[in-house]
Amino acid sequence: MTPPRAEPAVELRGITKRFPGTLANDRVDLTVRPGEIHALMGENGAGKSTLMSILYGMEVPDAGTIRIDGRDVSFGSPSGAMAAGLGMVHQSFKLFDSLTVAENVVYAAEPRRFGLVNRAAARRRAGALAEEHGLAVDPDARVGDLPVGLRQRVEILKLLHRGARTLILDEPTAVLTPSEADTLFTVLKSLAAQGRTVILVTHKLREVLEGSDKVTVLRDGRVVARLVTAETSADAIAAAMTGRAVELDRIHAAGTPGDVVLDVSGLTTPGVHEADLTVRAGEIVGIAGVAGNGQSELIEALAGLRPLEAGHVTLKGQDITHASATERRLKGLAYVPEDRHAVGTAPAASVADNLAMGHHRTSLSHRGLLPPTSVRAHARRLVERFGIKTSSPDVPASALSGGNLQKLLIGRELAHEAPLLLVEQPTRGVDIGAIQNIHDQLIAYRDAGHAVLLVSAELSEIRGLADRVLVMYEGRITATYDKNEADERTLGLAMAGGTNERREAAD
Repeated sequence: MTPPRAEPAVELRGITKRFPGTLANDRVDLTVRPGEIHALMGENGAGKSTLMSILYGMEVPDAGTIRIDGRDVSFGSPSGAMAAGLGMVHQSFKLFDSLTVAENVVYAAEPRRFGLVNRAAARRRAGALAEEHGLAVDPDARVGDLPVGLRQRVEILKLLHRGARTLILDEPTAVLTPSEADTLFTVLKSLAAQGRTVILVTHKLREVLEGSDKVTVLRDGRVVARLVTAETSADAIAAAMTGRAVELDRIHAAGTPGDVVLDVSGLTTPGVHEADLTVRAGEIVGIAGVAGNGQSELIEALAGLRPLEAGHVTLKGQDITHASATERRLKGLAYVPEDRHAVGTAPAASVADNLAMGHHRTSLSHRGLLPPTSVRAHARRLVERFGIKTSSPDVPASALSGGNLQKLLIGRELAHEAPLLLVEQPTRGVDIGAIQNIHDQLIAYRDAGHAVLLVSAELSEIRGLADRVLVMYEGRITATYDKNEADERTLGLAMAGGTNERREAAD
């Protein structure tokens, strides 16, 4: 006798969601079965985040139904979704750095005794969950002291403590080393083998191919492909996402370095110790490292956003060691920060105004004024050049998806044609087609004779773009590699502190 067919863990039918000027989800169907790792993919603006926000109770659909474990549900908030057995790990972790692992795991669902939090029981519960699911982490460790890979484990343990049967992970490996990503997928496969369900929102094709069972692809708010992972390929998924053939993981030819543009010696600031580096015209220098090892602090110091305790910095032979951020930009520095919301853009301002920032002192200024026609024409050029999806340049930047906001930021800074570009995480949260475009733009920028200092958590991006690679570990530049030496294994080992030997690459 054939056993009864299990109900889907998650079933979305006809989900439709409209925002002003945008049809984000257009009659989307999604079925995910128990014990399945199901990847949800699509370009920026395809509707992935909106769909997951609806599933997790952060948005209400205009039409459609949600079924969890065979029951019709309607969530007005994430707490309702959690009560139904859903849990979500966001890109930005929701943890308290000052609390211990155990305290974070049981927060808002603490074991109690005589009306008080039972801390001993909380430690036992966190330790037992960690051991049961292969998520080794010290229950008594302070979360603020943990590396990012262990913090992510704490997020997963929080969901398991609350009884989550379906886990939604949004870009879970964005800040992990290759070995940490491999460990995460081992854990996810173990959870799936126990009957739990995983919905994986990611842009990384290799991880999807190696770690998922099925793939659903969205384009322009609609489902365009439902694929069995074992029966498809990276090229097929990329083509479904973009509607065209895409060249994946391209290793660009080396540039032709010229004169030194940026010269840094002994730079020391909180989080960075005695950093020495140079970047030449016609060269991209990449900085690889696990998040939290000083890369962001180094770039912020070079951009003029944090003071130096020691060291010396010159830009095209001019001393900028103590120059302000504004002075550095006027001397020829452009900057794409990691935090595109708080630092890189003004979300309440229009797309056109954001694209004009920096240019208001130079090319767009006319007798100290900004002609609206010039601002709009400038915005239209960059929107077209970088494929920024927006209903109008007059809408606020906050209306853009994260990936399109990144395109805005990249386009604005490249348009300065500055001798030096500092760029952090240029394609974080950006879809496959846009990644290729941004990479081509950075290479063209280099080949036009500009210098680029690039920070990326993506080793494939570092390897594909950089002419030289520096590795940072615990605030120090611990290794330097030529392009042909910088294979993934070598970089991954150095990023994990596996080498303290400084290798000087040939100029």
